[in-house]
Amino acid sequence: MTRAALDELWRKVEAQRDRAPAIYGKIDFHALPERFAATAGDVTALSGKYAPAREALLADAERVEFIRAYTMMGDAVADAYAGLMREYGFRKLIDMLTRACDHGVHSVEDAPRELIDFIADMERIPDWLDMELVEEGARNDRNSAANFGPFIIRGAFIATFMNKYAALPMAITNTLSSETAARRVKDTATFFTTSLLPGALERYGPGFKSAAMVRLMHSMVRANVLRRPGDWDLGVYGVPIPQVDQMPAGLISVFLLSYKMIEQGRDQFTRKERAMVELARYRCFLLGLPEELLADTPQGIVDLMNARSGTLRSGYDDNTCGVLLRATMAADLRPDDSLRARTHEVFERAFAKLFFVKSFMGGDKAKAASIGVDLTAGDVALAAIAGVFIYARMRLYALAAHIPGVREIADRRLVGKLKAQLASYGHAEFTTNSAHYRPANTPVPAE
Repeated sequence: MTRAALDELWRKVEAQRDRAPAIYGKIDFHALPERFAATAGDVTALSGKYAPAREALLADAERVEFIRAYTMMGDAVADAYAGLMREYGFRKLIDMLTRACDHGVHSVEDAPRELIDFIADMERIPDWLDMELVEEGARNDRNSAANFGPFIIRGAFIATFMNKYAALPMAITNTLSSETAARRVKDTATFFTTSLLPGALERYGPGFKSAAMVRLMHSMVRANVLRRPGDWDLGVYGVPIPQVDQMPAGLISVFLLSYKMIEQGRDQFTRKERAMVELARYRCFLLGLPEELLADTPQGIVDLMNARSGTLRSGYDDNTCGVLLRATMAADLRPDDSLRARTHEVFERAFAKLFFVKSFMGGDKAKAASIGVDLTAGDVALAAIAGVFIYARMRLYALAAHIPGVREIADRRLVGKLKAQLASYGHAEFTTNSAHYRPANTPVPAE
């Protein structure tokens, strides 16, 4: 990246203060927060087989500065809209955004400029967008989401709070109980599941609307935690939920794909792989990630993800990460108390434990048990049974996808399964619990 491009990026970072003064008015964007680790020897989130990439990262001063700038960047248009919370009230902001998504911003009477800008940003069509590829990517992902997704929903969510610097916003916004953890897991699963339905990411599709609600939720978190200096130390944590912290959830699948390709000596995506990448990129685009963070080559994707992980200081705080972890593991995700729901939960919870130990603990069961995740021999056996079941179903649908006529029937069944999952998750709230962290002298609007 050129010096001129970096200077322009910093101007955008600084412009947040003028665009959303209620949120960013007191922030020194050039002060280096503790979370940002750019010195050799720092222990960061880039670990295991990916750790050797950090030396090359630190040698690229422009890329380090690029990531540092985005570590201080929120979501300009959504933050400006969330900044109207005191003027309009919590419920009014939700209602106006809902109407704008469903019927167009012109249908909102006296729509504030901030809402108009928010919707216009989401309606903007990037030059690289190929909706045919996006739809193909969604169709390819439906098999995994419908058959594998329900078993990793809990375990995958844990990845978002294994680092104290990235997890604190959820702790502040009351995600510490098993009840609120269950809601957050279902809200997150709802967005990603919705995005795979046919036409979901079109302008008036349900995925577009869900993305808008997720963006507003994140901005409400930023607005509220930055009003609590006693809970949020800017010198330690920097900007809450910066753009770089949204990369893992949206890009982890294409990062793993890209890393594997590089190991194999490949540098070009197949048609199917490209569809997977374009789905992930456009989904992230709608969630507000800047296009500069949405690389379109295997090496570019790996470099950006490693740059984020390699500059995020490692840190596990049991009072934040541990409590969130245990609350999520204890959360009741069942839609009802039926025998089927109870049986699924037994296998799902065991599978989640095994997924966590292998993915985040390096297979160290003792270490996992020390922070509250006790993987027993019984859990391993249940997870193995679930694994056989999952593999068999996915293979059947994969085979069906290659048979003309059967392919369409199988896809309709997968869509039906995804819709049933969404119904079991309930209505996604996509909100934060403002009553728990709104300043005491500010009235809480009825919700």
